[in-house]
Amino acid sequence: MKFTAALLSSALLIQSASAHYIWNTLIAGSTTSTGAVRMPLSNSPVLDVTSKDITCNVNPTPATETVSVAAGSTIGFKLDNTLYHLGPATIYLGKVPSGSTAASWDGSGANWFKIAEWGATFNPFTFTDLNANQLTTTIPSTVPAGEYLVRIEQIALHVAGAPQWYISCAQVKITGGGSANPSKVSIPGWLSPSDPGLTVNIYYPIPTSYTVPGPRPFRG
Repeated sequence: MKFTAALLSSALLIQSASAHYIWNTLIAGSTTSTGAVRMPLSNSPVLDVTSKDITCNVNPTPATETVSVAAGSTIGFKLDNTLYHLGPATIYLGKVPSGSTAASWDGSGANWFKIAEWGATFNPFTFTDLNANQLTTTIPSTVPAGEYLVRIEQIALHVAGAPQWYISCAQVKITGGGSANPSKVSIPGWLSPSDPGLTVNIYYPIPTSYTVPGPRPFRG
């Protein structure tokens, strides 16, 4: 059994080798934009889930535009290579507080709600976002109109007990929509470093269940 586990560990380490990346392009309906993305300065991961850098990455370059997109449309991000790291991914919307704009808001406060997540499958164990070069979902049709930050994260779990976070935020203005008021969280503050979804050893024993960290997605 130890031999089998070693082989699995080696295979996963090769598959999830140290390819760093940036979510550099927003997908919003039929529009793609790099200008709406607060571009990370480095393709290296964020390592501290309690740091303010976990919100929108480390001192990202300011976005140059805020893209309009209708509620009920596609939203997401893509990157220039493929997603080699094993781990979950999520998309959050952050409602810009009254008196601020998407361009001026730093993402602080309990204003974030998850709208999509990509977790694990089993037999064999893997993550559903592996080998993707873009991740998209649908903006719930009931979210209120207004300006938002849309945030993607992928949590690489290939180093047991030391998750790596690949994060980008982009600026959008949602049109249409409704009057839903989903429960909201603060980022950072929404996760503990001891969350089982962050501390899991994905190599051995091979997980038979996995829960993506954070709240469940709001779908309207």
